[in-house]
Amino acid sequence: MAQNPDNDEKSRMPRFSIIVPSHGVAGRLSQALDSVLAQSFGDFELIPVCDGPDAPAADVAAGYTRRDSRVSPVHSPPSAGLGAARNAGMRAASGAYLLFLDGDDVLVPGALTALADRLGETGDVDVLYFEHERTPWWEGKPVTTAGPPPVTAPAPAFSPDEAPRLTGVPLPAWSAAYRRSFVTGHGLAFPDGHRTDVGWGGLVTVAAERIAVLRRVVVRHLLRRQGSRLELAGEHQLDLLDQTERVLVRAAEEGLPAQRFAPLFEQLFDAVLASAAHPGRLPARRRRAFFRRARRLYRCHRPAGFRVPGGRCGARHRLLAAGAYTAFRALCAADRLRVPGGRLPRAGGRLTRLAYRWHLHRPLDPNLVVYCAYWGRGYACSPAALHAKARELAPHLRAVFLVEPGQEHTLPEGVDHALIGSRRYWKVLARATYLVNNANFADAVVKRPGSVHLQTQHGTPLKTMGCDQSTYPVVAARSGSFAKLLRRVDRWDYNLSSNRHSTEMWERAFPGAYEPLEYGYPRNDVYCTARAEDVARVRRRLGVPEGSTAVLYAPTHRDHHTGFEPGLDLEAFCAAAGEDVVVLLRAHYFYDRGGRNGGGRIIDVTAHRSSEDVCLAADALITDYSSIMFDYANLDRPIVIYADDWEVYRETRGVCFDLMQAPPGPVARTPEELARLFRDGSYAGPGAARLRARFRERFCQFDDGRAAERVVRRVFLGEPPEQLPPVIPLAERIPAPAAILVRS
Repeated sequence: MAQNPDNDEKSRMPRFSIIVPSHGVAGRLSQALDSVLAQSFGDFELIPVCDGPDAPAADVAAGYTRRDSRVSPVHSPPSAGLGAARNAGMRAASGAYLLFLDGDDVLVPGALTALADRLGETGDVDVLYFEHERTPWWEGKPVTTAGPPPVTAPAPAFSPDEAPRLTGVPLPAWSAAYRRSFVTGHGLAFPDGHRTDVGWGGLVTVAAERIAVLRRVVVRHLLRRQGSRLELAGEHQLDLLDQTERVLVRAAEEGLPAQRFAPLFEQLFDAVLASAAHPGRLPARRRRAFFRRARRLYRCHRPAGFRVPGGRCGARHRLLAAGAYTAFRALCAADRLRVPGGRLPRAGGRLTRLAYRWHLHRPLDPNLVVYCAYWGRGYACSPAALHAKARELAPHLRAVFLVEPGQEHTLPEGVDHALIGSRRYWKVLARATYLVNNANFADAVVKRPGSVHLQTQHGTPLKTMGCDQSTYPVVAARSGSFAKLLRRVDRWDYNLSSNRHSTEMWERAFPGAYEPLEYGYPRNDVYCTARAEDVARVRRRLGVPEGSTAVLYAPTHRDHHTGFEPGLDLEAFCAAAGEDVVVLLRAHYFYDRGGRNGGGRIIDVTAHRSSEDVCLAADALITDYSSIMFDYANLDRPIVIYADDWEVYRETRGVCFDLMQAPPGPVARTPEELARLFRDGSYAGPGAARLRARFRERFCQFDDGRAAERVVRRVFLGEPPEQLPPVIPLAERIPAPAAILVRS
C-alpha cells in the first residue's frame, strides 16, 4: 500500500518550533537556549534569530549549533524590528506548534512536557494560552505570575465565543503556543512597527476558532532593568494606533460577532489609554495628536451598545470619546508630577556644590574632554591611550585629566589636569561634552543632556563583576551599594569591549541602555605597534639584566585576603626555574602604594604606572586569575597559570567561565609543578602554543592596534561605524617582539 507523502512529512514534523529573537540580549541568550535544550521533552527545533552572521548572538548560537542538531539559527537585521525577527523564525519553522521566547527569557523546567500533555488532552487547537512569570532583573525580589483570565468553558478546548474576554491583546506573544498550519493558513504575521504584540495578539484572536488554556507557568520573563524597549519615549509609540486600527479593521472585515468585538475593542483601547496617560511615553509635541487620532479610531469603530467599563478606566474612555484632552490630562495629573532628576547629590562643601550647580546651567563646551583612570591614580590605561590618539586625530579637542593630589607627576608634559575634589574638577565635569573613564565618576556627577560618557573598562572579565557579584557574600560586602553602581551605569553612553565574551559579560554585570563598542581596548594597541627598540628601552628602565629571561608574576586581588599575599616563594622559584630567570613582580593595583623589597633576581614593578610597559618587557607571564592574561595574550608569548587555590577563588569570588578547561597555557597547581614547567621548557612548548592559540582566538578578537583610532573617530568625531578601520584578522597581526626568543 502506497504511503501518503503528506502523512510521511507530518511524521517528521517536530512538535514545537521555538523561535528566539536575540537583538540586544547576547549576554543572556545562552540562558534562554540552555533552558530549551534542558527540557525533558525533546521533540522540538530551536531557532535563534540573530542580527547577522557577525553579530555577538550569532557567535553564541553557532556554538549551540555545533553541539545540537536541533538548533538552526536564522538572521534578521535589527533595523527590521522584533516583528520581522519573529517572522523570519516562522518562515524557517517546520514544527506543528510555534512558541516564541525572548532572548533573555527562559522556559521553566518541564514546560514542553506540560504543553505536549495539554495538547494531548485538547487535540489540535489554534492557540493554547498559558501562564508566565515576570521576574525582576534583581534576584531576590518577588516574582509575579500572569496569564489568560479565568475561563468557565466546560471542555478542555472551546470556541472563542465561549470566552470572549480571552483575547491575545493584553498577553505577550510568548504566552501562547500557536498551531503553525493555522498561522500559515490565515496568512498571519507579526505587523511592522512597534507594539507588534498588540497587533499580533488581536489578529490571532480574530482568526482563531478553537482555543485552550494551560494553567501552568511555561515562560519565566526577565524584566530588564532599563525597562522594555517598547516602553521608551518616542515617535514609535504612535505605532500603537496603527496596530489598533489594523486589528479593528480586520475584525470588521471578518464580521466578528458583537459579543467578541466589544471586549476586543475595550482591551485595545485600554492599551491606547495607558500610553496616552503615561507622562514619559509620548513626546510632548505629539500627545495631543495621539489623543485626537485615538478619538477618531474610538468613535469610528466603537461597537453598537458598547458599555464603558467602570471606575477610573471608564472615566478615561468617556473623556476620549468626548475628545476632552484637557480634562483627560487633568485626570492623569498625578502621573505627571515626577521629578526627573531628583535632588542633586552632595558634591563636597557648600560653596563647591553651589558652584557645580551654577556650571550645570551653563552650556556644554563642545570641545572639552575629561579623562580619568583608576579613580585618579594617574595617566594610564585606555583613557591615556585615547588622549594620545585624540591629540593626533582631533587636535581641536581640549583635554583635562583628573588625578588625585600627589599624582600630578604621572602626567606627560603638556597634559592639562584638575585635582579631584577641587573647584576646577567640578567645573570641568559640569561643562565637558565628553567624559572618559575606565572605572566610574563620582556619584555626585550629573549626566547632562548632550554629554557623552564613554566607559573604557580596564580588562576582560574572568571573575564576576558588577551585579553578578551580588550572590557572593564576601565580594558583595565590599562592593558597596549595587543601586548606586547602577545609577553610575545609567550615565554610560558607550561601553568598550575587546571580545565577544566581554560584550556578553558586561551586558549581564552592568545592565543599562548604553551602546557596546566592540573596538578593542586602546591601551592594548601598543602590543601590535611597539618595536624591538621599544621593548629594549622598557627593559633597561625596569632594570632587567641583559640576556635574562624576564618572567612577569602578576597575581590578582583576593577578596578573602586582607592584604597582598604573593602566594609563591619567588626566590625558590628562581632557584628552581633556571639561573637566567628573573621575576618581575607586579601586585594588583590595589597594592601599588608602598613597595616590596624583592632583592636578588626579583624586581618589584608594582609601582610602575604602565602595565603595558611591564608586559612588553616580559618574555613570559605567570598569573593566577588576573585579567592581565587576556592583555598579555595579544603578545603571543608564553603564559602559565598558577592555580593553587582555584576552587577557593571560584567559590568566594565567582567566575564567568572555567579557566581550568580553557587556559592560555599550562596549568600548575604546586610550586614544584610551576618550576618544572620552566626548567624543562614545556611552558613554551608545542602544547602550550596550542592552548594559547585557542585562547587568543576567543579573547583577542578586536585588539589589533587600531582600537584607539576607531574610538576617537566614532565617539569624538562622529564618523559612522561603516567608515571606521576594520579589525585586522588575528593571523595578520604582528605582535611586538620579545627580547628573548622563546621557541614553541
